[in-house]
Amino acid sequence: MKVTFPHMGHIYIPLRAFFTALGVEVVVPPPVSRETLSLGTRYAPEFACLPLKVNVGNFLEAARKGADTVVMAGGVGPCRFGYYAQVEQEILRDLGVNLRMVVLEPPQGHWRELWQGLRDITGGAGLREIWRAGRLAWRKLTVLDELEHEVHRARAQEGERGATTRAWQRILDQVDEAGSVPEVEEAARRGKVLLKALPRREGEAPLRIGIVGEIYTVLEPAVNLELERVLGEMGAIVERSIYLSDWVKTNLVLHSLHLRDDREEYRLAAPYLGHFVGGHGLESISWTVRYARAGFDGVIQLAPLTCMPEIVAESILPKVSRDVGIPVLTFMLDEHASEVGVRTRLEAFCDLLCARRRQKEGGTAFAGVSRH
Repeated sequence: MKVTFPHMGHIYIPLRAFFTALGVEVVVPPPVSRETLSLGTRYAPEFACLPLKVNVGNFLEAARKGADTVVMAGGVGPCRFGYYAQVEQEILRDLGVNLRMVVLEPPQGHWRELWQGLRDITGGAGLREIWRAGRLAWRKLTVLDELEHEVHRARAQEGERGATTRAWQRILDQVDEAGSVPEVEEAARRGKVLLKALPRREGEAPLRIGIVGEIYTVLEPAVNLELERVLGEMGAIVERSIYLSDWVKTNLVLHSLHLRDDREEYRLAAPYLGHFVGGHGLESISWTVRYARAGFDGVIQLAPLTCMPEIVAESILPKVSRDVGIPVLTFMLDEHASEVGVRTRLEAFCDLLCARRRQKEGGTAFAGVSRH
C-alpha cells in the first residue's frame, strides 16, 4: 500500500511521520502549484470550492508518483467539506484513476470506526504502535506550530528580506527528518537558535494583523498566495485564529470526549451571531472582536469563493468592524486570484492601518475606519 493525502500547510510532516512509523509507505504529493490547480479545476465541478479542486490536483499528482490509497478526513455539519471525499472519489473513478479512498471521520464518541480505519490502513497495527506513531506526529505538529508563531514575529523585523523564510524552510526540513521525539526536541532547539540569530532591524513597532476565516485557505500558503509571508515582509506581525494543533485538540480530542468549551467564542460573537453556521464562520466573528480588544491594527478574513459559513461571517463583519473599531479586509479566493492583485490590496490595507495608527497616536479620531 502506498498512501497519500492532501496538502494543507505543513500537515504533510506529521502525517508522513505517523504512517512511516507504522511501516506504511507514504507518497507526499508535490507542493501545491499552478499545475496542481490546473488539474483540479479541469476535473472538479466549476462551483466546487477551491480546497476540493486543490485536493483533486494533489491526488492526481500523487497517483503519477505511484500512490494507490488516499487518506482523507471526513466531516459533519453545514460545511460542504463533509462530502468532499465522496465527490473526489467519484471524480477519480470517472477519470479511471485507481486510487482507493479511506475516509477517517471525526470520532465524536465513535472511536471504534476511527480505530478500524487506522488498522485498515496500517495492516492491523496494535494500540502501542499507533500510540507511539501518534506521539511522534503530535510532537512534530506542536513544535512546528510553536515555531511558526516566532517566525511571524521574526519576519516582520528581519534585517535581510527573505532570511526568515529561508530559516523556516530549514526548520521544516529538520523537523521532517527527525525520527524520534528526542530528535524533534533537538530540531526545535536548533530552530529557536536559528530564528534568534537572524539580523533584526530597528524602527517603529510593527503592525499587528489577525487572520481569521476558513481553515484551509488560512493554513495553505499556496492557496492564499503566501499572504502571511507577504505581510511579514511588509513589516506586519501576523497572528492566526487557527493553528492545526489547536484544531486537532479541540475538534478531534476534546469534542469527542465532550470536553470542548466554546462558551467564550459564543459569548464574543453573541451580539452579532447567536448560533453555529458551519466551518469557522462563528469563530471569524469572535476572533475579530478578540483581536480588536487586544489592540490589533487590523483583521483579514480568508475564505474560498462560495464558502457559505464565511459568506455569513463576511456579511456581519462590517458591523463588527464599526462597533469594535478595527478595519477588516476580506479575500474570497478561487483559481483566478493573482499574486499581484492580492499584494496590491495588502499594500493599500497596510497603508490604511499605518495612517490610522498615526492619527490615533496624534490624538485625533480616525475618520476612515472602513471595510475594504
